Amino acid sequence: MDRTELLLKEITEANGVSGYEEEVRKIMARELKGKVDEIKTDRMGSIMGVKKGTSSTPRVMVVGHMDEVGFMVKEITSDGYIKFLPLGGWWGHVALGQRMRVITSKGPVLGVIGAKPPHILLPTEREKVLEPKDMFIDVGVVEKFDVKKKLGIRIGDPIIPESQFTIMGNPDVYMAKAFDNRVACAIAIEVADRLKKVKHPNTYLACGTVQEEIGARGAQTLAHLADPDVCIVVDVGLALDMPPEGVKKAERLGNGVSILVYDATMVPNLKLRNLVVSTAEKNKIKYHLTTMERGGTDGARIHMSRLGVPSIVMGPPTRYFHSHNSILHRKDYESVVKLIVELVKRLDQKTVRSLTE
Repeated sequence: MDRTELLLKEITEANGVSGYEEEVRKIMARELKGKVDEIKTDRMGSIMGVKKGTSSTPRVMVVGHMDEVGFMVKEITSDGYIKFLPLGGWWGHVALGQRMRVITSKGPVLGVIGAKPPHILLPTEREKVLEPKDMFIDVGVVEKFDVKKKLGIRIGDPIIPESQFTIMGNPDVYMAKAFDNRVACAIAIEVADRLKKVKHPNTYLACGTVQEEIGARGAQTLAHLADPDVCIVVDVGLALDMPPEGVKKAERLGNGVSILVYDATMVPNLKLRNLVVSTAEKNKIKYHLTTMERGGTDGARIHMSRLGVPSIVMGPPTRYFHSHNSILHRKDYESVVKLIVELVKRLDQKTVRSLTE
């Protein structure tokens, strides 16, 4: 594996559901060290690396969220089964029968979300999608085995999808959990590294937020700390290039940067959007414009902070996020890094001021 693959492996395999992002924050702090001038955190646990360019302003924020979708222990039944509540959006179909890792004070405990075998399913059950509230995790339950005492499982313990970073048969394609949105954390780090050798007329802020999947909570507090003049939110885009036929082929792996022109929580600053597009075209970086009618990003909180922050969302298209395994193309990752570096080089005081004139 090369340096990027090793970073993606470590950062995606880290345990970090919403509210439990410490492992990811430590990785970001370690990787940013030597690439930025100082590292700060807010009281929620979000992190910011500050790299000064030739001017202290404008302050250019590039942000991704550190948390991943997962679950939390809600109840331990008298038999020792784990009932849980979701942290982030889950569709029942993608959770049932999957391996999970409960993070306890005694260490991780492996389990599986129990599923009835098809032999005993009633016809009505076959047609039903189970909700997470109706599911349970089996950690090896047997009679007279106390999972609380033996395994240290407690209510409130985080539950992580059990999945490893994998380079697929096509070596440019990766599979892992938590690309949403650890890939953005890796991109913020990579941009900081490339800017070490590049002059930029601003201060670059490489940021990772907490609790995005449960309401973009960390974005609100970090925006107050960062006080950005402009913000590039990096988050995964929807890749829609799988069956059934008839989906949008523009939104596919290998087709460059997904640039959001609309999501349910934010319309990007139009002048910034045009600048992003012109920068991509000038530098021959592949991109496509897309929308997301449901769901939002950290931009929801950041673009409305203080007096308002010109913001836009972009990222690599990704298949199957909010599941145990999502799929990403390395060339899309590289396109996002290159585009952000080129944007940071262009975002001087005059350009940023013009975004709101």
